[in-house]
Amino acid sequence: MNFIKRVFSTVVGIFVFLALCFIGLIVIGLLFGGSDEEVVQVKPKSVLDLKLNFPINDYAGKTIYKEYPFLNEDDKNGLFNLVDAIKYAKTDEKIKGISIDNNFIMAGVTQTKTLRDALLDFKDSGKFIVAYADIFTQKDYYLSSVADTIYINPVGMMEFKGLYTERLYFKDFQEKSGIKMEVVRHGKYKSAVEPFLENEMSDNNREQISVYLNGLWSELKKEVSESRNVSMEQLDLIADSLLARTPELALSSQLVDKIAYHDEYINGIKHAVDLPEDKDLKMVSIADYAEYAAPKIKSTTSKDKIAIIYAEGDIIYGEGEKGNVGHITTNKAIQKAREDDKIKAIVLRVNSPGGSALASELIWREIELTKKLKPVIVSMGDLAASGGYYIATNADKIIAEPTTITGSIGVFGTLPNFKNLTDNIGINAEQVATNANTVTYSVFEPLSESQHRYIKEGVIDIYSLFTKRVADGRNLTAEQVEEIAQGRVWTGKDALERGLVDELGGLDLALQYAAEAAEIEDYKIKEYPVFEKNLDEVLEAFGLAKAKEQILEEELGAENYKLMKEVKRLSQQKGVQLLFPFSTEIK
Repeated sequence: MNFIKRVFSTVVGIFVFLALCFIGLIVIGLLFGGSDEEVVQVKPKSVLDLKLNFPINDYAGKTIYKEYPFLNEDDKNGLFNLVDAIKYAKTDEKIKGISIDNNFIMAGVTQTKTLRDALLDFKDSGKFIVAYADIFTQKDYYLSSVADTIYINPVGMMEFKGLYTERLYFKDFQEKSGIKMEVVRHGKYKSAVEPFLENEMSDNNREQISVYLNGLWSELKKEVSESRNVSMEQLDLIADSLLARTPELALSSQLVDKIAYHDEYINGIKHAVDLPEDKDLKMVSIADYAEYAAPKIKSTTSKDKIAIIYAEGDIIYGEGEKGNVGHITTNKAIQKAREDDKIKAIVLRVNSPGGSALASELIWREIELTKKLKPVIVSMGDLAASGGYYIATNADKIIAEPTTITGSIGVFGTLPNFKNLTDNIGINAEQVATNANTVTYSVFEPLSESQHRYIKEGVIDIYSLFTKRVADGRNLTAEQVEEIAQGRVWTGKDALERGLVDELGGLDLALQYAAEAAEIEDYKIKEYPVFEKNLDEVLEAFGLAKAKEQILEEELGAENYKLMKEVKRLSQQKGVQLLFPFSTEIK
């Protein structure tokens, strides 16, 4: 009787809790989601404040909560939302110019180039762009170099010294700590695992890093040279001798135009918009303006659409979310785009360093099925390497930026091993197994020759499949692929010369080719993926609520809860079952 009372009281408690949550969410929705007012009011003689001090992703993402639609998120602060906002500002009579003020941009080199290209286009309007910084980081200066006038604080500083990268090596650390990574790889340039095998950088790795760093630096120099009318040779001299490290040196090197305090910079903008110095400058942030501009951007009445599917982040096996590429979420997006008759072509925007080989193959397969029905064009962002290149290789056309990092056609596997550590602290692991290879691998035992052989076979099989996908997708021979594979990384410019991509350009060019392939001129954009979330799981993750199953288990106790689940399972079975006759757990 007490058991029934406890179950009943628990069920009542759950309903009360859910009712309170529902009422609370309705109140929140009314308070924050019920207004139709614009996010920001843009007044005449306004200046767009291009402050990019937030993480910039290619895709801001769209998240829906099926049970609570008023909580749905459709942010407009992604890279291409910002680009669209800059394009809209070009013809917005209320926007008189753009201010790039004390930026510490949180974006990749290629993303920064995309924004810089949008600013160059904006300048065709005749409106001004000005930039100011107390401290110019190298990436910030690259963006700001497009400005008509560049200011620097009198006691500020500038970083203009070229590019470098640093790798840590752990071979000695592993020996001293007893924690080791067992590594199986294929490809002499697959340097991701090199730090576990060596104490210093290999010649092959140093070569490839040097090549792509110099390639990136060359692109940055070229664009800065064009904007500032300073030769590339002079820019190298400035970098080598640090001839822009102080405001005075930066001015004499022609990298900035004025040394001034921030209030003088603001007064200069006021003068440019014909505003008295005693009046407040009307500034609107790029994030707010992107939200403001999104519904105002002219949309075609055409029923035809092109889908942009964003593959951004590590590739994982399973569901995806913002920041990674889950094969389930990505393939759902591809399937929806394929099955929608109004969608005439697909652009896959890849900004990924790769990840799971299996997930990459499953996404590749979905693209292979799709391109039989609709054109699939790939647009590469900062990274489309390894698995990121795998999912792109069978597209009808691949477009990369000159600064894209791509290739890395190689495979590796790593397994942590604690044998030396456990020996040092007096722990011994023993296994009992039924067959010779039952114990595939134990972190407490060294990798045996047979285990290494089987894993190596798997790595080679995946590498062979990877290179075949590249050869078939890019119309290259196996020998040609092998010359550019081996895990080597290339810039977009170098990849073009080697047949890994078809053309250099951005998302706009990819959309142009998609429209041509689909034989349409006018179209709307449909963005994917749409991330679906369960509110209870979100609240539980933050400790604000517990799932009803967790509440029941706590109230009933673990054993009673298992019994209740087993009774429920048996009651739900219908028809003939091919089922293990009782519940058990084998480890």
